[in-house]
Amino acid sequence: MQSSRDSRVFVFWFVVGLTLLVWILRGFGLLTFIPGFVLGLLIAASIALLVINGWIETR
Repeated sequence: MQSSRDSRVFVFWFVVGLTLLVWILRGFGLLTFIPGFVLGLLIAASIALLVINGWIETR
């Protein structure tokens, strides 16, 4: 079960990193063509993955 845990952790950090990258590049004005709801969806996905991973780990 270690590999499934590793893949969950990898996906979580990938989504968090992508969210931060989009947020920073939008702040610099390089990704202004991306609508704000995309950033909101990425933030929501990061929070959802955090909750799901926490729930699975405590189960």
